Amino acid sequence: MSVFAADKSYCFRVYLKEKGPTSFDPASPEDFLSPESVNRRMLHEVFVDETDFPVSKAYLDELEAVGTAPVLQSKWMKTVVVECADSAVVERIMGLSFVDSVVCVWHDEGRQDDVPCPEEDTSRFVSDDETAENVYGKAIEQIEMLNGIRLHEAGYRGKDMRIAVIDAGFRNVDNIGAFSSLKLIGTHNVTFPGRSVFCADNHGTKVLSCMAADLKGVMVGTAPDASYLLIKSEDTRGEFPIEEDYWAAAVEYADSVGVDIISTSLGYFRFDSLPDYYKRTDIDGRTAFSSRIAEIASKKGILIVASAGNEGNDDWEKITFPADANSVLAVGSVTSDKKKSSFSSVGMTADYRIKPDVVALGSWVCVINDAGKVQHSNGTSFSAPTVSGMVACLWQAFPLLKNTELIELVKTTASQHQHPDNQLGYGIPDIFNAYKKAQNEVLR
Repeated sequence: MSVFAADKSYCFRVYLKEKGPTSFDPASPEDFLSPESVNRRMLHEVFVDETDFPVSKAYLDELEAVGTAPVLQSKWMKTVVVECADSAVVERIMGLSFVDSVVCVWHDEGRQDDVPCPEEDTSRFVSDDETAENVYGKAIEQIEMLNGIRLHEAGYRGKDMRIAVIDAGFRNVDNIGAFSSLKLIGTHNVTFPGRSVFCADNHGTKVLSCMAADLKGVMVGTAPDASYLLIKSEDTRGEFPIEEDYWAAAVEYADSVGVDIISTSLGYFRFDSLPDYYKRTDIDGRTAFSSRIAEIASKKGILIVASAGNEGNDDWEKITFPADANSVLAVGSVTSDKKKSSFSSVGMTADYRIKPDVVALGSWVCVINDAGKVQHSNGTSFSAPTVSGMVACLWQAFPLLKNTELIELVKTTASQHQHPDNQLGYGIPDIFNAYKKAQNEVLR
């Protein structure tokens, strides 16, 4: 019996043996990468190579010719996601000489049926929150915990650092007063191409505020002077493996635009109708699709900061993907008294590495919601961007540090760096201490 239904459509991840013929040349990277992406590679001595080439158009045309519609590709993983509704299509795909294997990553109705944008109402996005005497407002605790105010006072607030925020949506960010000074590189909607990222979900709005909010006395984030690229990669109507393909496409787009840091508060481990898609033994940084993408991004010079996950009270319990990747700075959550938040996912990895790497305030965190007002939320979704912003400020101070060196610096100056564990990792970062350590090493 066929597993295909006539009233549904399907998406398949097609693994290619190779990406096919191309006219691109590593000696001319400006033909397929932005100047900012090329500059980042040059600064960190990363070579442009064939992994940076897109999949051959000839191969995409052949996939289309057998009855599919290519919708996504990963040049790094040599994959193409195609959509179709024909039960015979898999056999035809496998008949192509350049195809290695095929995996179903989505099946449902109306993949492109997104939630429409509401009518614009800018009047409700001006904060009427009470102004505090301190600059940071109600967000002061989350930056104080990381000893980050002193780094700001030293003149490092993220200027010239480029941060991509990959999330589910950034509702009303374009009309919220706390973001009026936001330095926006651009936006990109992977899930619903061509549609605004400022509609639908507001999770990314809150996440962004931990870094980019700049409303003195109400909320100032950890990197208010950084530049931001906002990318929507989630379809919040369900959970399917294609979410990792969306995330991969978002990461590769961020790389091509030339960001320094990716802050991602998304995690994958369980999917609708596929509860056993991943197992705990897969938490090794080498198995999950998103984790493998994260490792490649690191090799391109990007620093990825990821939420560890909120599965501490769930039967999964462990960190989610891609937080298990060796080169990802995985951030867990603590309470205001610096104890592990009960929901915060734990390690270790299946190959016995310490995860999460560090922790930050994730219980009762100050955020700006999609009405432009302060609220308090819980989750590693908010501890991760708080750290992302501080790392951006630290990198601003020492731009010649490599991403891996920066991660090591943050870990080795954290509160329990001498005795890391699977609950808090290396502990709470001390960003100003990391700054002083780096300063001393530079002056030697």
